[in-house]
Amino acid sequence: MSQTQIDRCIRSTLEQYFHDLRGTEPSGVHEMILRAAERPLLESVMARAEGNQSRAAAWLGINRNTLHRKLREHGLLE
Repeated sequence: MSQTQIDRCIRSTLEQYFHDLRGTEPSGVHEMILRAAERPLLESVMARAEGNQSRAAAWLGINRNTLHRKLREHGLLE
């Protein structure tokens, strides 16, 4: 999937979100989008890394402790 396709998907989703608000003022959109994207990102990377948090953290470009905290926040630790 190209960056253009990802951008298009995000724009389409946001357009639908704003449409669904039916004129209501949005709030906290930035945080909402980051939280919505983070869980599937973590799930996909952890699956690809076969559960290896050190490898997944390196791929994500974050500290392993940060990854561990994010996995815990999203209820992704067993």
